[in-house]
Amino acid sequence: MNAIVEALAFFLGFLAWLMVGVALPNRYWKVSSVDGNVITTSTIYENLWMSCATDSTGVHNCRDFPSLLALNGYIQASRALMIAAIVFGTFGLVATLAGMKCSKIGGENYVLKGRIAAMGGVFFLLQGISTMIAISWYAANITQQFFDQFYPGTKYEIGEGLYIGWSSATLAICGGACLMCACKVNTPTEKMPYPYQPPSRGHVLSTGAMSQSVPSNYGRNAYV
Repeated sequence: MNAIVEALAFFLGFLAWLMVGVALPNRYWKVSSVDGNVITTSTIYENLWMSCATDSTGVHNCRDFPSLLALNGYIQASRALMIAAIVFGTFGLVATLAGMKCSKIGGENYVLKGRIAAMGGVFFLLQGISTMIAISWYAANITQQFFDQFYPGTKYEIGEGLYIGWSSATLAICGGACLMCACKVNTPTEKMPYPYQPPSRGHVLSTGAMSQSVPSNYGRNAYV
């Protein structure tokens, strides 16, 4: 395992983990602008937790979603996936930090440290996949409602929170792929190569050995 690749993967995973923490509470997951006068609401924006509105005077009014069971299915799934992404990222950071060669955790057992680092890569991949599914699913509903001519409600556009989530998912997948591709773990049961020893040539057997090994076909009376 290359120490430079380990450090790069850990940095990408840590940055992705921070960006997930920024994207989850971000209020601007979807934004809708409404034209009107000074006292008319000009901007409406929502995320996974609340819906807010602001007018041209800068007054914000936010309300939390009243009930979890009353929400749409994709919002509930996006919440669960984003929280799972943060958990996977935490496990990935801990495993990668423990499996790095420069760390003292695990001693000098580099086989074990390589396996732990590979597990960190798996957690980073799970983090990226969970974030990508949550963000893409949420964005697909926004675009579907926006291009539906018969949709009666307010039409929204993609907000900055989704772009932060997509960036986080890309970084997490890249970090996990670096760890998985660069970790080459040698199993303890791997056979050790032995030096080749060619058979000795020109080995001469002694006369006594030949007489003992080769049986005689002649009796004693045949000799003079």
